[in-house]
Amino acid sequence: MGTYLAYDYPLLSAFWTMLWFFLWILWFILLFRIIWDIFRDDALGGWGKAGWLIFVIILPFLGVLIYVIARGKTMGEREIKHARRKQEEFDSYIRDTAGGGGRGGSSADELHRLSELKARGDITEEEFRRAKEMVLGDGGPAADTGAAPRP
Repeated sequence: MGTYLAYDYPLLSAFWTMLWFFLWILWFILLFRIIWDIFRDDALGGWGKAGWLIFVIILPFLGVLIYVIARGKTMGEREIKHARRKQEEFDSYIRDTAGGGGRGGSSADELHRLSELKARGDITEEEFRRAKEMVLGDGGPAADTGAAPRP
């Protein structure tokens, strides 16, 4: 019976099944992204959030379509604002933790503190790399010596 499965399910049907499955996954990603945006929006009050949430859950296709039309542009702006706020919090955390605010120590001291934070697992490799670039960019040996570049 297993050998006849390929004959009962032609290639075009497999393509359409994969397409519908992919669209179904995209639909759920969009739905959860909109629900996340509803909860994250500080401009909406409690009743506004409840109204949009009920609308999106009870009539999902119509609710998502109207939400994207009515609030799609500000949805992107809120995402950018959130990303900037997280980056500022990260930069502030690195400055406070590494002691970069007062410039009391040398760049080597700051790099040593950053490596200790990375070794303890308090910051990731990416965070360590960005903080190291900040330390070396502010006071490191990045000055141009005037020498001609080598070919």
